Amino acid sequence: MTKQKILVTGGLGYIGSHTVVELIHEGYEVLIIDDLSNSDISVHDRLQHLTNSSIEFIQGDLSDPAFTKSLFEKTEISGVIHFAAKKAVGESVEQPLLYYRVNVGSLINVLEEMSRHDVGNLIFSSSCTVYGQPDKLPVTEKTPFKETASPYGYTKKVCEEVINNLTSANPNLFATSLRYFNPVGAHESAEIGELPIGIPNNLVPFITQSAAGIREDLKVFGGDYTTPDGTAIRDYIHVVDLAKAHVQALNRQKTTDSNYEIFNIGTGSGYSVLEVIQSFIKVSGKPLTYKIVDRRAGDIEQIFADTTYANEVLGWKSEKTIDDMMSDAWRWQLALGQ
Repeated sequence: MTKQKILVTGGLGYIGSHTVVELIHEGYEVLIIDDLSNSDISVHDRLQHLTNSSIEFIQGDLSDPAFTKSLFEKTEISGVIHFAAKKAVGESVEQPLLYYRVNVGSLINVLEEMSRHDVGNLIFSSSCTVYGQPDKLPVTEKTPFKETASPYGYTKKVCEEVINNLTSANPNLFATSLRYFNPVGAHESAEIGELPIGIPNNLVPFITQSAAGIREDLKVFGGDYTTPDGTAIRDYIHVVDLAKAHVQALNRQKTTDSNYEIFNIGTGSGYSVLEVIQSFIKVSGKPLTYKIVDRRAGDIEQIFADTTYANEVLGWKSEKTIDDMMSDAWRWQLALGQ
């Protein structure tokens, strides 16, 4: 039986690479596309070693229509998991046009070629940022959108609407948007993990790099939020749990009659920045000092998921704890030897 080939865009990135591992374990063949703008080519070798398989990789930019057209003409693809996007909230505030061109433009290029070549399955990497700062927590998939706090969040909202419109127009396209909350941690093998280029934008690599002596100051953005300890609250989810949700969503498209589905992918629990730091200190045994600084543009105060719909309909549930996430993240940092 011929394996289904899944195109994983941004497949050398943090979430993409972990999803590649889970896809291969599930018996899929994978083609990775990545422009290496926020990833490293060494991840390709790491993935092949971890999965004991040969994985096809092509370097390219999907915001380039000509490249995308050529890709689909050369390769027979069964489905697409679309990660490729810019993702830094602060950077999107400073460079909004870049975010619209890359995030929205690449999706449109991919969808056009999927339609042209009758590729009928799409999993889209969305985000809880589409909700803005909700009036009521936890958020369900039906929670009304508030004003998005950043251009990054708005691009995800626009992309979801593009997919919604296209699945309404094309009954042969089955799409699923997964609204991630805050992915952290690393594969338990310590072969792959979050590998930010330059100064990290996300909390956990900042914590691990500070503990490793790479960063001098661990900065906590905002200590005056109306939360129990004054720091922002997020729903942190282990990246492997998140990766497994993509495989589950892809498998579900084989049996569902729904052209377009949306699921919140989180744990359902919110942790403050200081609680995450304390978890790291507990599992690593490393003391950490931090400095509370001004709030960061584009950040909201708190958000966490109601995961009932994903648990019951998608048949997926997170398994790993916040301590698991910090332990795996620290093991990955140590494996880097930096």
